[in-house]
Amino acid sequence: MTALMFILGILVFVIGLLFSIAWHELGHFSTARMFGVRVPQFMVGFGPTIWSRKRKETEFGIKAIPLGGYIRMIGMFPPGDDGKLRKRSTSPFRGMIEDARAAAFEELQPGDEKRLFYTRKPWQRVIVMFAGPAQNLILAVVIFLGVLMGFGINTQTTTVATVSECVISQSEEPRDCRDTDRPAPAAEAGLLPGDVIVAFDGEPIEEWSTLQQRIRDTTGEATITVERDGATLDLRADLIQNQVARTDGDGGYVEGEYVTAGFLGFSPASGIVKQDFPQAVDRMGDIMTTGVEALVDIPSEVPGLWNAALGNAEREQDSPMGVVGAARVGGEIFTLDIPASQQVATALFLVAGFNLSLFLFNMLPLLPLDGGHIAGALWESLRRKLARLRKRPDPGPFDVAQLMPVAYVVAGVFICFTLLVLAADIVSPVRLTG
Repeated sequence: MTALMFILGILVFVIGLLFSIAWHELGHFSTARMFGVRVPQFMVGFGPTIWSRKRKETEFGIKAIPLGGYIRMIGMFPPGDDGKLRKRSTSPFRGMIEDARAAAFEELQPGDEKRLFYTRKPWQRVIVMFAGPAQNLILAVVIFLGVLMGFGINTQTTTVATVSECVISQSEEPRDCRDTDRPAPAAEAGLLPGDVIVAFDGEPIEEWSTLQQRIRDTTGEATITVERDGATLDLRADLIQNQVARTDGDGGYVEGEYVTAGFLGFSPASGIVKQDFPQAVDRMGDIMTTGVEALVDIPSEVPGLWNAALGNAEREQDSPMGVVGAARVGGEIFTLDIPASQQVATALFLVAGFNLSLFLFNMLPLLPLDGGHIAGALWESLRRKLARLRKRPDPGPFDVAQLMPVAYVVAGVFICFTLLVLAADIVSPVRLTG
């Protein structure tokens, strides 16, 4: 049964992956068609074609390797010195191959002269190239909001899980209480496991992060209002200063870092809590910030990935994952001993995170990524405007093909990093459980 659930989880992720890729390419396809660019091909996957159908002037299909997708747009680059036009796809790998095909211009059809991508206005090209990543961002936002507001997430609450018997600096934990340790303020006040803290010094409390901050900002007497067995009680506590873990601002802790702050002495219980819209938007903003930070930190992750893949080092839990690693995590999600609704919610979160990563990565202003083409179109618009202001001749389209040497380097680095992540995912995969 566990094996079947594991396979089911992988299939769910793969389906979500394929949909995300198709959704991305649909953004490019729909806007290209809207601006009159001919799109001969729309493919999900790479490698051998396992299914395809032609609708009007476009061939739609699925290929064997579900690691990406592409659409073909004619006239991606302006003519070279020989006056010949070449085709280019939105896929980095496919594009590298097509750029090497000197005879690609022969596939142009009569009438295509007015349907070339490079002849569209810069702002139109920006929209076409941005539409793909934008689709991923839209999908990520919809899924994140849907999960946070519809399913809820595991969140620390204001319900008391355990009460500390004595005051121990968190940098010393774990250890038992000693005779010389003073009793914890929560224990002295009579706080019990199962109590729900509803107010602090008369101020209503709904979220753990708010309660945590109020406790840390307080030294001395305070009134803790709790609900216990259907009744509301006011408990008097004398909070003290203690060394506690630094918080991340959202109720969590920063590992290995400590500060001196107010201390009450209890641990909060966790539960599945549905977020309202402002809470969901705020949490989603934190997720996106974390995504940007993770993208910036990728170079610093290379040594750890290398040691995990080729050495004996353990894989960090927050280490970058590839499609194989994410699929494995997707399978593990469906084997967790949690309600089915939370399995679905966690799997959806994984797919949303994948879409957010696609958006952020593709927006890097480097060829052969979408962001590189956007940067080229913006530069063309800027230099044309400068030429008009200076009353100089129109410089014409910016030949993005001139930047292809950079694109080859970027693609090479990306391929090497992808292979390194793949090796780490196989040799030392990220696991949700021990």
